[in-house]
Amino acid sequence: MLIVFVHGMGRTPISGIPMLWRLRRHGHTVDVVGYLAATEPFSDIVARVKAKIEEVAIKGEYVVVGHSMGGMLLRAALQDLPNLYRQPQHLFLLGSPVSPPRLAAKSQRELGFKWFSGDCGQLLSSRDRMNSINMPELPITSIVGTRGFPLTKKYFLNDANDGVVSVSECDHEGIEKVIEVPVIHTFLPSSKKVSDVLLNTISKLQSQTNTSARH
Repeated sequence: MLIVFVHGMGRTPISGIPMLWRLRRHGHTVDVVGYLAATEPFSDIVARVKAKIEEVAIKGEYVVVGHSMGGMLLRAALQDLPNLYRQPQHLFLLGSPVSPPRLAAKSQRELGFKWFSGDCGQLLSSRDRMNSINMPELPITSIVGTRGFPLTKKYFLNDANDGVVSVSECDHEGIEKVIEVPVIHTFLPSSKKVSDVLLNTISKLQSQTNTSARH
């Protein structure tokens, strides 16, 4: 299977190395899109993600995986994907919010956060901009951590969370399945539990494709 991975804000493709290594070891081809949120406008990054998807889509069936902001970038890119390109067979969102995260709203005016996150961070605190990113009409799995940080616990009260986003902030009626894992936000892309979900789902997709081809 062809796989496109987009990392989270403030991270690099290196953050997904354990997961990417396992996917490759199981025979999958993985491509990544890197970006620097502090210096690049959201729209510029989306254009680059879309270009990568177009490049992969002409090669065959594929899936896309986005951690945190990476999931939002993928959704925005798929929203702009011309009809002549095939859609991915599956979208995996790893701790990726679909509504404004409460921590982003709290931090949006802080100088450090603005410097670190740039336009992407400001998007996170804007309900209008968040709502402008549609949920694609394809199978979607949201994998959300539930091992929070002591420092951010007070902001979530009783909501299950990974220290950065809550489970409820990553759920949407257009999402087929929400899977909770006992992992903190930063380590979702490197978690074996997460890569197990990806591998099992992709294996089922390939089995379905092979069955359809025989008939």
